[in-house]
Amino acid sequence: MTTIGTHDNPGQLTFAVPKGRILDEALPVMARAGVEPDADFHDPKSRALAFATNRADTRLIRVRAFDVATFVAHGAAQIGIVGSDVIEEFDYAELYAPVDLGIGLCRLSVARLASDTDEAGSISHLRVATKYPSLTRRHFEAAGVQAECVKLNGAMELAPSLGLARQIVDLVSTGKTLKENGLVETDVILEISARLIVNRTALKTDRRVAALVDAFRRDAEERSRSAAA
Repeated sequence: MTTIGTHDNPGQLTFAVPKGRILDEALPVMARAGVEPDADFHDPKSRALAFATNRADTRLIRVRAFDVATFVAHGAAQIGIVGSDVIEEFDYAELYAPVDLGIGLCRLSVARLASDTDEAGSISHLRVATKYPSLTRRHFEAAGVQAECVKLNGAMELAPSLGLARQIVDLVSTGKTLKENGLVETDVILEISARLIVNRTALKTDRRVAALVDAFRRDAEERSRSAAA
């Protein structure tokens, strides 16, 4: 595990970024905040997971989105970028999300087959396919429904038609994939955007982490002002 830096012995910062949908939007934001990966990061043939950056004191690790939160919460990385869906699903006490980056916009929604017309209020128990069991259970509990969650990491849209689960909870952007698989969106659980996250201890003990938070916050504020102009 990487040791979290201190004022006297700062060591190397580890910045965790997610594979997948957020990364392409995150890289320009990171560059404006002063963090750019070496060329190897962009090599499609590279199987490396850790990369140097333009900052001698900072390296990047590229991992699954769910793992970004875990690395940062446990101090193996001091700072990272991840969707608010992941933050809410894990709810780690040691994780702090000081900046909404305004990228990676989508939503976490409930969907079911268009032919399934039963209202949620008439169901007391429901099997739901999702990669977000905590958020899913909380959502259905609030409606008085006991949700039995079937954990899937992909191909969620197949679950209702194959009888694996009656409904799904998944990320939705345009809704096109749902429609193509005969599903309709019935509820939005969470509106999602990418956030800068930091380890709380690192933020308190390493000035570089606070400086990076300020740099990302300034960029987010400038983009917000430009969009409003």
